[in-house]
Amino acid sequence: MARRKPIWIRTKKLFLACVFLLSACSNHEGTGSPSSSSAPGKGFESASPSAQKSKAKDEYLLKSYTLKFVYIGAQQKDEAEIESAINEYLLTKINAKIDLLPIDWGSWDDKVNLMIASREKVDIIFTAQWNKHAMNVSKGAFLELDELLKQYGQGILQTLNPIFLAGAKINGKNYAVPTNKELAAQGGIVYRKDIAEELGIDMSEVKTLGDLDKVYQIILDKKPGMIPIYMKQGETFNAHYVGNYDAFGDTSIPGIILKDGQDTRIKPTYEVERYMDTLRTTRQFFLKGYINKDATTNQTMNTDALRSGDAFSITSALKPGKDEELAILTGLTGKLAQLTLNEKTIATSETAGSMLAVSSTSQDPVRAMMFINMLHTDVYLNNLLNYGIEGKHYEKQNENVIGPTEYTKGYNPGTNWMFGNQFLNYVWNSENENKWDLFKQFNENAKVSPGLGYVFDGSLVRAEVAAVVNVDRQYQTALETGSVDVDQVLPEYIEKLKAAGIEKIITEKQKQFDYFLANK
Repeated sequence: MARRKPIWIRTKKLFLACVFLLSACSNHEGTGSPSSSSAPGKGFESASPSAQKSKAKDEYLLKSYTLKFVYIGAQQKDEAEIESAINEYLLTKINAKIDLLPIDWGSWDDKVNLMIASREKVDIIFTAQWNKHAMNVSKGAFLELDELLKQYGQGILQTLNPIFLAGAKINGKNYAVPTNKELAAQGGIVYRKDIAEELGIDMSEVKTLGDLDKVYQIILDKKPGMIPIYMKQGETFNAHYVGNYDAFGDTSIPGIILKDGQDTRIKPTYEVERYMDTLRTTRQFFLKGYINKDATTNQTMNTDALRSGDAFSITSALKPGKDEELAILTGLTGKLAQLTLNEKTIATSETAGSMLAVSSTSQDPVRAMMFINMLHTDVYLNNLLNYGIEGKHYEKQNENVIGPTEYTKGYNPGTNWMFGNQFLNYVWNSENENKWDLFKQFNENAKVSPGLGYVFDGSLVRAEVAAVVNVDRQYQTALETGSVDVDQVLPEYIEKLKAAGIEKIITEKQKQFDYFLANK
């Protein structure tokens, strides 16, 4: 059987040229009004220019269809009202309705895995490289989208930086549409600025993970009952966004390099010095009482821990205004700030960090792609899904700036980064009005990962990957939250990883990566 070759973007020059095309994303269509004749209409028309000319397509569009949309997020009090408003609008555009199916972070993995395994009939599913995207593609969970994009996603192709789609390919095909957002990546913490100021803590002195020791000791001493740093599964100092680990397309598949380094030798995490040092620092933090004792089992979202007032800080992927976004989401406006703990980088993984896939169980993939296309082009629909109904859930202060109302808490999902084109989003009055210009600047002068453009094809080691994932479930969170002794537990973890086939995965990953490097 012919061996499939790894897929990559041909040159870094193409990538870097594309990065600076992001400014084109700000050329929005539409006014954000359902009565406008610009963006809302154009989004659909550009996706299917022959729809009104073709009798067959006209007949097809007469058939109403309800799209089932699955994504990460807490159910909102006024969700039914938003659904109704979206349906009223979608019926006039693509004769469709929407069934919003948010799933909480804590139960997301289990419910989506069951949904995929049972072949439940849904249409659109949120996916990401850090959330087993490549693995789910190998299971046949998502449709290949290239032809659908050409026919019904022209708005996406016209507004989305080409590097996003190029970097999200698996075996030369796209199985999801990336969100149009920031392209560089950085990580650190978001913390309670008001508490730091109250206690006289100078956070500007914190440059490294170790520098947080003194800060957290002060919090522990002077704010009894407040957790200095809240952690849970995937939200630790060894999360890929803090550690700058490049896993080449799917963080659930072992084998990494450092995005901010030059070494191209792929290693399991337990052979990476940074990873091991961070494990030991985290363990010390846990023993000192800085980390919540239930970090291994607690499924409470880190943003909920902030909202409740129980946490001083959380780990977070960062970008311009991330602290302000979380402040709005948690009701802590003016009380949060962000602190970077690593170097700004760009890797292929960032292009696939937030995407919408069309499920292979969808009964109407065309309509699903039409909807995704509208999220990338239609100002009214995009902001309706993100912010709710104008005049109730927010008030417009000018064309692009909005303010909260007494009903904002009824619909405030905070999921903008998942839905289509962030450059269409309104900006809250507590945010920087030039937020989207800052996003473009953020993409400049970032360190480029040696693995830029490489996406690992795990089809030849599918069984080993599944076995390793099962082992990770037993040990990874406990180790990365500092909940267990590293010297006692790590050897057992490594032994079980090797038994599961991790060395075979690393060998295959390195072989493909070497081929990629030799043929750039």
